[in-house]
Amino acid sequence: MSLRFIGKDPGSPDGGSPTVWVDDEDGSIVVQGWKIEDAATLAAVQATGPIPDRETVLRLPSRMVPFLQEVYGAGVEDR
Repeated sequence: MSLRFIGKDPGSPDGGSPTVWVDDEDGSIVVQGWKIEDAATLAAVQATGPIPDRETVLRLPSRMVPFLQEVYGAGVEDR
């Protein structure tokens, strides 16, 4: 696996999260974010279907959008 660091949340108080990487081998995006644990948000998410045990739901602040745009702007194909 060849993960390429894209960026960390510039507004994170301790500079450690959220973070975005891209896998240059398959074009997938790897995201570290805030785990959603509040009942209201989880209920809204699960209203569209259950979250499989092997998955989780993360929250990214809108200020992270430029990092996601950078991934696609770099020519990574949707695979």
